[in-house]
Amino acid sequence: MLQETDALLVGGGDCQYLCYWMQRSGLADLLPSLLRKMVYVGLSAGSMVMTRFGTTYGRHTLPAESDKSLGLVDFALHPHLDYESFPENSLANLEKLAATIPVPSYAIDDQTAIKVIEGTTEVVSEGQWKLFAPSPA
Repeated sequence: MLQETDALLVGGGDCQYLCYWMQRSGLADLLPSLLRKMVYVGLSAGSMVMTRFGTTYGRHTLPAESDKSLGLVDFALHPHLDYESFPENSLANLEKLAATIPVPSYAIDDQTAIKVIEGTTEVVSEGQWKLFAPSPA
């Protein structure tokens, strides 16, 4: 069924939980080939899980060493920039977090998307976003 799908919409939640079940179900193994002809639309953790950085709320019983992201794109994504329900996602806090990550980091609000086509990354936005350079090794 996935082979015939034009678009896959993946919602948010906990990156570690989402990544674990994408791997367990076999979807993670299929994604690289599917993405050649399918549009992947991720919302919140559904976007973060594709990157090199994922988070967890820790309210699950997964093994602690479970992956938090799939690493299919070579950047980190921090959604919900300055969203009132997530006060920890202020620009200042996300900048501190980005300084600990060895890949470029995008902080984006809810009116911003990241489009990746054949390795080319483009920001599509009517809101606010910021790209942070990777931390030095």
